Amino acid sequence: MLLTLSIRDVVIVERLTIGFHPGLNVLTGETGAGKSILLDALGLALGGRADSALIRAGAPQAGVSAVFEIGDQKAVRDLAADHGIDVDDTLVLRRTLSVDGRSRAFLNDEPVSVGFLREIGALLVEIQVQSESHALLSAANHRRLLDLFGGFQRPLERLAGLHASWQTAAAALAETETELARVRAEEDFLRHAVKELSGLAPRVGEEEELNDRRTVLKHGEKLGEALAAARAELADDTSVSDRIRVAARILTRVSADAAGALDRAVDALQRAAIEVDEAAETVEQAAADLNLSSGSLEELEDRLFALRAVARKHGCEIGGLAALLGDLESQLDAIQSGDARLAQFRKLADEAQQAYAAEAEALSQKRAKAARALEKAIAKELAPLKLAEASFKVVLRARQPADWSKDGKDDVAFEAVTNKGQAFAPLAKIASGGELSRFMLALQVVLAGQDRIPTMVFDEADSGIGGATAAAVGDRLRALADDHQVLVVTHSPQVAARGQHHWRIAKGPGGNGSAMTTVAVEELQPDPRREEIARMLSGEEVTEEARAQADRLIEQGGS
Repeated sequence: MLLTLSIRDVVIVERLTIGFHPGLNVLTGETGAGKSILLDALGLALGGRADSALIRAGAPQAGVSAVFEIGDQKAVRDLAADHGIDVDDTLVLRRTLSVDGRSRAFLNDEPVSVGFLREIGALLVEIQVQSESHALLSAANHRRLLDLFGGFQRPLERLAGLHASWQTAAAALAETETELARVRAEEDFLRHAVKELSGLAPRVGEEEELNDRRTVLKHGEKLGEALAAARAELADDTSVSDRIRVAARILTRVSADAAGALDRAVDALQRAAIEVDEAAETVEQAAADLNLSSGSLEELEDRLFALRAVARKHGCEIGGLAALLGDLESQLDAIQSGDARLAQFRKLADEAQQAYAAEAEALSQKRAKAARALEKAIAKELAPLKLAEASFKVVLRARQPADWSKDGKDDVAFEAVTNKGQAFAPLAKIASGGELSRFMLALQVVLAGQDRIPTMVFDEADSGIGGATAAAVGDRLRALADDHQVLVVTHSPQVAARGQHHWRIAKGPGGNGSAMTTVAVEELQPDPRREEIARMLSGEEVTEEARAQADRLIEQGGS
């Protein structure tokens, strides 16, 4: 509910704060008094179009703030939370507009985008202004309004879940089809590549091994000669180890007479003999490890060059060939099992579509019943609103499967005729401004129990009508105010008399002796209210007859 609207330097408004109440709030005043300025200011706070022409002459910027009590409006709280803004029971929407055309938006004094301000404002207020497009005129809103009337929130939630599952399954099927088509197109290449790689049988780390062996074979002659010479020196008839052992035995025989002086020398000779034997064995092992007689350098280089050529062909390192072979073999296996997998994904997608289609068809049938009920409910409201010759129709059209959405498979359009003998047509083409306002009012009254937007604003819903018709409009607005806060800008005394709270808007001089005109708003108590309604009945000169008629209207209005 809108609690207060504060305006500063908008058009001819200098500074103004209005506190609103629950129920039916009416705003009256002479033509040009500034009623439309208040709606423009409210629209600005709700994220509406900003125009620097709205700034009061001589002021650097215009500012508007609207304070709302949000109560249990979960959608508003969730939307604010999604943008990192915590709210309590009140919410402040604020907008500033500079003379250079720049606009800034705030929610609870946190800077936000104008788009977000507009989004959250749409959950708080619905403004019906004849000079702007009505929600009722937009076919995009008709399905939502019909679903609101039918109370189809849960069926829509189920349908949205089934639609999401269908789209996920369809995407998985499309991805599988694309991938299978790709690998099938490459099947001949895959088979050739697998055959080639399998013939080579590459091993991880093989390149390093081949490079090391290649280095050995390139120096094989030199290495062989060196090893042969070393072996010869260590294995001739009088080898080093034999001579060392002979020396050790000679010293051992006389060591007893040396009082221990030869012990270290004997030990050293014995260790040396052992070391020489181990060295000879190591040389022999090195010769065996090098294996200079096994395989030719040409064969080794052929192997290395073949591996490098295949690696270049596939754009990888030699070390990655073994993994590549495994991957290519997996792709071939996928081709073999592809038809089975494709059939499985197709079955899942078909089942998901069928589940969605069944739920969508059930919702379509519910919508058809709700459409007839809505037509009857609107028809009951049209006669009291002096539209007895008018008829209202809800048209459901089935979409093509390609256009099915989370909202179902129906397009919904509201059509009407205002006079007998006419053909049904979209509301925008057959209804005048006053007729359209009354159609909208009828729809709002019918939807009052389901509509979650707490505040509704009507700008001259009584335009072009008077007398009993205006009284009927006032009655419907009063009924709508049982479930919503309703703000009505009106020139009709019949509508004004049904208000539960009444403000008079008038022009006057600015503050501090300023010669500039400004707008003043006064909340009327019973006696001034009677005078205002009498003025609306009689014009500038208020007569006793007008006052008496005002009393009757107020009594009839029950306020």
